[in-house]
Amino acid sequence: MYLPAPLVFAIINLTPDSFYDGGKYTDPATALAYCRRLIQAGIKVLDVGAESTRPGAEPVQADEEWRRLEPVLAALVRLAEGQPAPAVSVDTYHAATARKALAAGVRIINDISAFSFEPELKEVLLEQRPGYVLMHSPCPPRTMQAAPGYGDVVSEVKKFLEDKMNELVRGGFPEDQIILDPGIGFGKTLEHNLELLRRLDCLAGLGRPLLIGLSNKKMFGDLLGLAPDERACATQTATALLADRGIYAHRVHAALETLQTLKLTQALRRQQPVNLYCGRAGAPAG
Repeated sequence: MYLPAPLVFAIINLTPDSFYDGGKYTDPATALAYCRRLIQAGIKVLDVGAESTRPGAEPVQADEEWRRLEPVLAALVRLAEGQPAPAVSVDTYHAATARKALAAGVRIINDISAFSFEPELKEVLLEQRPGYVLMHSPCPPRTMQAAPGYGDVVSEVKKFLEDKMNELVRGGFPEDQIILDPGIGFGKTLEHNLELLRRLDCLAGLGRPLLIGLSNKKMFGDLLGLAPDERACATQTATALLADRGIYAHRVHAALETLQTLKLTQALRRQQPVNLYCGRAGAPAG
């Protein structure tokens, strides 16, 4: 699952209530038209979700989730059939939804819960062995921001991801099918999020590629005072910084713009860090 260039997971929300683009793609024809544009541009993963996981969101039952997903997934899988890309991913923690999606031809399950909310999902994963995004979230979205607390957020998230990954691998799941996600914004304060982002090298020590999803998130509102529709520049800046540090996968709303960001980041990257300090030792330049 390692590729020579960073990977974009394009968010396609089929939900009426997502924090950023809720309702924009609830019409299957609109969603599919957008997906065709993404495919033509070279997006490698279409990450389709039908349940909002914003803080405080009420859960959606699996049958309603599937009702929203089914007409779009069927068409998307046909579009992707026989091609190396794009891969269709479904953002779900429901075992029943994952089973139906994989049967329909979906190749990746993106699970915010690390099979903690519905333990039955683990059995689906072990049976089907899809690509799997294993994410840290301490509890469901409805309550996850009630009182986030950690002794050392990086160590605790790392241990959680490592334990869950090992549990799957012991059951026979291929380790090279796993991508890890620290769950930025899921059961974490602004400082927790920043500490995780500063110390991603600790998580990279687990030996699996990392996916970071911080597109338009509340952390940009907390840090910079930006409303959800004002966070595009902050998202692209943070994405470029993370890509330059070697982060593999980026889950974003503005996928086409992010392709440009990542292409520019790669073009400007050097193999070794650049010493921009040009003054004599002990004195500022200029």
